[in-house]
Amino acid sequence: MSDRGAPPYCGAVRTIDWGVDGAIVIIDQTALPQELRTLRITEVDDLVGAIRRLAVRGAPALGAAGALGVLLALRQGRAAGWGEAEVARAIDRVRHARPTAVNLAWGVDRVLARLADGEEAVAAEAIAVLEEDVAANRAMGERGADLLVALCGDGADAGGLRLHTHCNAGALACVDWGTALGVVRTLHERGRVARVYADETRPLLQGARLTAWELGRLGIDHRVVVDGAGASIIARGLVDAVVVGADRVAANGDVANKVGTYPLALAAARAGIPFVVAAPESTVDRATSDGTAIEIEDRGDDEVVAYGGVAVAPVGARAVNPAFDVTPADLVTAVVTEARVVRPSRGERLA
Repeated sequence: MSDRGAPPYCGAVRTIDWGVDGAIVIIDQTALPQELRTLRITEVDDLVGAIRRLAVRGAPALGAAGALGVLLALRQGRAAGWGEAEVARAIDRVRHARPTAVNLAWGVDRVLARLADGEEAVAAEAIAVLEEDVAANRAMGERGADLLVALCGDGADAGGLRLHTHCNAGALACVDWGTALGVVRTLHERGRVARVYADETRPLLQGARLTAWELGRLGIDHRVVVDGAGASIIARGLVDAVVVGADRVAANGDVANKVGTYPLALAAARAGIPFVVAAPESTVDRATSDGTAIEIEDRGDDEVVAYGGVAVAPVGARAVNPAFDVTPADLVTAVVTEARVVRPSRGERLA
């Protein structure tokens, strides 16, 4: 569907959902901001492809994709006459579609635990994952907003906070509402946001394409920032706090997020401002002791040396393209979930 003439975006269209006709329905994030387009997915191959090409992305949304992927594999397997082994292989392909975000495997495992109870139980559990994500993000927004007002003191009372974010952690990264941007939305509803600085987020521009799109529809004053200028914006005293999402949080509080997050944490520490991570409990990987054990996804050269099919580097140029980086716990002022606030920089652990 087209975005032309649409009302301000407010989550009326979920990022990912289960359709009444037995298909997964997602917003195709590769089409934004030019078009708000939904895709109807009825086969596991198409779901895996959508995950890998980032048509659906963001840790909580990937958790939902993992949950719905189990149901989709069962439905497709029943229609195609697959045996148990074929269904298991299809589910495993969903689980491993992307390696860094722990939520994808979490969503698969949670729903897979109901497999012995039958397809209806699997469907109910998958839908529960979606509904709980929405509730968790709302709770996280309230908790994170309270924390930032407390941390920033007078800055929050003098016309609103100036916030800096990286990549996209809004409704598009979740089923609805958002994690880091959900905190911003809650603050905005309270009249506590003066401006948001959104990094463009190279090489795929999730900040410029997606975060700016969401902020515009929410009516929040914002500026898109070249990635290389992010630390300087903070150093110039233009930012009161940095708030980002996460794709995986280790037990000690090390945080994996979109590459380019770590420099913001360094800049925030130098400037003496809070660096806050908003992520659901499902993003906390209790089995990973620290960030050194997190697998960092490396993506292809083409994302860096070309854009939109147009070369931006000489023929034959190669690239290093890690999708994520790890911010050490001692730089993380707080991790906010739907259930708690943990202070890794004070030595507090998440597990």
